[in-house]
Amino acid sequence: MSDNKDELAKLRENINRIDSEMVRLLNERAGFAHKIGEAKQGSIYRPEREAQILRRLSGENPGPLAAQAIQHIFREIMSACLALEQPLKIAFLGPAGTYSESAARKHFGSSPSLDSCPDIDEVFRAVAAGVANYGVVPVENSTEGAIGRTLDLLLTSPLKICGEINLPIHHNLMTRCGSIDDVKRIYSHSQSLGQCQDWLNKHLPALERIPVVSNSEAARRAAEEESSAAIAGESAAALYGLHILHANVEDDPTNTTRFLVIASHDAGPSGNDKTSLVCSAQHKPGAVHELLTPLARHGVSMTRFESRPARGLGGSQWEYVFYIDLLGHRLDASVQRALEELHACAGYVKELGSYPLATA
Repeated sequence: MSDNKDELAKLRENINRIDSEMVRLLNERAGFAHKIGEAKQGSIYRPEREAQILRRLSGENPGPLAAQAIQHIFREIMSACLALEQPLKIAFLGPAGTYSESAARKHFGSSPSLDSCPDIDEVFRAVAAGVANYGVVPVENSTEGAIGRTLDLLLTSPLKICGEINLPIHHNLMTRCGSIDDVKRIYSHSQSLGQCQDWLNKHLPALERIPVVSNSEAARRAAEEESSAAIAGESAAALYGLHILHANVEDDPTNTTRFLVIASHDAGPSGNDKTSLVCSAQHKPGAVHELLTPLARHGVSMTRFESRPARGLGGSQWEYVFYIDLLGHRLDASVQRALEELHACAGYVKELGSYPLATA
């Protein structure tokens, strides 16, 4: 027993030594970040630089910590260092407890100030007016598809995309009722109800399903109303004091929502990037094929191609635009050549921004 205690004491002593060294190194890192801020004399937040750091450290990680854990730890370190020089304000689709808030924290860490907005329009307005440095908005879900309002605002707003976040979505059935037998109605966002409809049809087919503006609002109502439950994330349950009756009630276990980070600028090349744009075809035979030809000619891969009514462009009633995501940065030679040809043949082209591919 004595030998075991001695061994534990030695192990703890080693941990204490490493912790002290980590504190010294973290402050040394913060000092260098401060010097970079002084040298740049402007915005020191660089999305492409953060992406490069996270990729490099993940590649150098020998374990046993998972790459995702390394990325999370260093995201927080970079967030804290940045806050010393340039406190950021991030607008997100609220209220508090939404998946948009979780996405904002995943991308920016816990140091920035998060500003809850009542709708997607207000997120765009806050960033465009300079009230917030960056905004986080949902753009598509792997089960339910595109978020139309975000696409419409990207078309008409001067803002750019400078980042993306892929957030796994796990829905939970939560309530303050003692049992599911006491629940008469379920609140959730319409998209979340759609993402859980098979589970609900199988387990709770008779309960009324009421769509609301957000999952956080659903949790708030479930906390205040008798015989009510909500489908929302864990953070909403903690925020409103609800207990989770059933976890992971989404129909697709890989259910993921993609979020965009919007700002007055896009990002520089990181070495593993995506470019988003919106365009329209000229009114002639083969026009859509002509849009895609420059991409194929220059070997540019397309990861998304989606049509949507051209709201806000002042065209005819049946005018459509195409939202396209490309692999590569707009400054990459092949992408640059393809975009030049696309501008020449398309009826309308708007480059929405280039940004690093989302990390895990």
